Amino acid sequence: MPKYQVDITRIAESDIKEIHSTIARDNPLAAAKWFEEVERQIHSLENFPLRCPVIPEAQELGNQYRHLIYGYYRTIFRIEGKGVIILRVIHGARLLDMKAVER
Repeated sequence: MPKYQVDITRIAESDIKEIHSTIARDNPLAAAKWFEEVERQIHSLENFPLRCPVIPEAQELGNQYRHLIYGYYRTIFRIEGKGVIILRVIHGARLLDMKAVER
């Protein structure tokens, strides 16, 4: 039984769709593999979200945001009680912009 409830914000869902589409233009199989792995990682947060490191920008943001990394992309989330909120899925070279983390 999961210990945490995982919710994905609309902007994170949009990020996933956009990244998948971008990858699929050049390699549909790679896009499908990427999507499946990101979904698997997100679901794994139901049991083990604290295993993930705090993001480097967390000190400036004043919160304990964490991330999962797969390939060139970061799935950024925060833990609220028994909930995990997926905020963004962004390229690893980008820093988290809090203005773009609206629900």
